[in-house]
Amino acid sequence: MNRELIVNVTQSEISIALIEDKQLVELNKEAPKSHFSVGDIYLGTVKKIMPGLNAAFVNIGSEKDAFVHYLDLGENFSTMKRLVADVAKRGVDPNFENARREKGLTKEGQIESVLTVGQPIIVQIVKEAISTKGPRLTADISLAGRHVVLVPLSNKISISQKIRSNLEKKRLKAIAQNLLPPNYGLIIRTAAKDKSHAEIEEDIASLIAKWESVLEKIKSQPNPSLLAGEMNRTTVILRDLLNGSFTNIYVDDQATFDEVREYIRSIEPEKEKIVKYYKGKVPIFDNFDITRQIKSAFGKTVSFKRGAYLIIEHTEALHVIDVNSGKRAKIADNQEDTAMEVNCDAVKEIARQLRLRDMGGIVVVDFIDMHLSENRNALFKMMKEAMSEDRAKHTVLPLSKFGLMQITRQRVRPETKIEINDVCPTCRGAGRIAPTVSLEEQIETQLAYLTEEKGERWIELHTGPYVAAYLCKGLWSVKWRWALKYKCYLKVVSDMSMGYVESQFYNRRGEQLM
Repeated sequence: MNRELIVNVTQSEISIALIEDKQLVELNKEAPKSHFSVGDIYLGTVKKIMPGLNAAFVNIGSEKDAFVHYLDLGENFSTMKRLVADVAKRGVDPNFENARREKGLTKEGQIESVLTVGQPIIVQIVKEAISTKGPRLTADISLAGRHVVLVPLSNKISISQKIRSNLEKKRLKAIAQNLLPPNYGLIIRTAAKDKSHAEIEEDIASLIAKWESVLEKIKSQPNPSLLAGEMNRTTVILRDLLNGSFTNIYVDDQATFDEVREYIRSIEPEKEKIVKYYKGKVPIFDNFDITRQIKSAFGKTVSFKRGAYLIIEHTEALHVIDVNSGKRAKIADNQEDTAMEVNCDAVKEIARQLRLRDMGGIVVVDFIDMHLSENRNALFKMMKEAMSEDRAKHTVLPLSKFGLMQITRQRVRPETKIEINDVCPTCRGAGRIAPTVSLEEQIETQLAYLTEEKGERWIELHTGPYVAAYLCKGLWSVKWRWALKYKCYLKVVSDMSMGYVESQFYNRRGEQLM
């Protein structure tokens, strides 16, 4: 399987598309200065205790107070609590490796016995703010690296279940036991398989340094404040996905390209050449057919094979997917075989949609009814296999007697929602627009203003494909007439993501002019 990562950078956001065999399977959007991301570590203040929920609200600087449950404090919270108090209040230098262990928390305890209002606390975000809810927190801190996950105050060494070889497990555990200082635990990731002692040692050392930096910041940072942030979304995806099947990474921004290339060079120098700077005239998402796939995959109705389609509906915590055979039901001879064939085709598209939209919570799939138990069992196994590539934690249950399949999928950030309908920029959806014959005049008026009033001499005009084709048609095109008339360099870019009569102007630095 060929995997390619396409990174599109604009002033407002970074869009990252993961393509498997030319098909879009994941889409991530990140604001350049986004806050409160999963994995970030904060110094917060306990704002309110909720005994009825056995939980507390914590101020970490977000618009809505974050939430931490008693069970998310972790077994070693008492030790962490004392350590934070010593460093934050008394300025004691953290001596983490020699820290004295306190008695562990029991699962039956009450939160009011361990937390008080105004108390400083180190927390980590495990779920971003969704809808009306603030971020979800844990006080059981972990730091993820390329090959391992470091767990301060733990004394356990765990190994990924995807590493099957007992010999390899013993080798990795022996390396970890040799390298880990006291008061640290470790989770060995699948990516550590067959890695050398030196590579794992470097990963562990960098994570320990990061944790020591977190403890040092407690002495000087105000409360609340960010103590350690996750890498940006691009490098996090690279860290979690980079493997032998990753063939190319295309980036259309020089600074981001340099950052990604440097990261690849630091972890796997031999793969540095897969990072490529995209210089094409066509927008990068249009060039790799991502724009069209987004438009076709994010609607309420999603077609897949030979007229069959899915209908996808959403609520805050529940998603419903209905499988329909469409035109195929009218030409089928054997209803059971047709139902099985359509359901099997639907499985692949459903697994893709869950990853693409990052749908979390409970998903109920209404497959076409099948009467044979062997078909129902085969469909269940097929869904589990299709979901095996999904990095989010999930559970798939067998079909119920009503033909419904229930899937639970971890939700750590809001579901990806993209408006796929073009709204006329002139009428704003009212249904009436100015006559198209005046469009050329409107664009020329804007161009005249930019060149004569603002003094711009290098202009890039982004517009829809139809208008771009009209402006560039012929040897003596409208574009060339305008360039000569207003004594400027004019570049027309066809952008499939723009509306029919929409246009935007940019300067040489990529800044929008109007």
